[in-house]
Amino acid sequence: MQKSATLNLRVDPEVKSSAETVLSQLGLSMSTAVDMFLRQVSLTGGIPFKVSLPEAPRQLDVNRMTDAELRSAIIEGYRDAIAGDSLDAATVFSSMREELFDE
Repeated sequence: MQKSATLNLRVDPEVKSSAETVLSQLGLSMSTAVDMFLRQVSLTGGIPFKVSLPEAPRQLDVNRMTDAELRSAIIEGYRDAIAGDSLDAATVFSSMREELFDE
């Protein structure tokens, strides 16, 4: 089967570069990978992988906690704060920025 259609796609340059590195290690071109993806869409009738938001662990997801679990977590946090076994928000966010953005 001859390939005759052309796709023009706009993607983040860093995502493209990262994907090209991985595909190269697999011995695939970007064109072949996109063709494989589109074939799988046609064969499966949808996106060929799970598309969803990541789930928070149960102990962090208030919507999935029972009232007793939530109450226990709040009490534990309160006791940690009273005992001085916690960090203020500014310190936590500063630390996160350093780790995420090498600031």
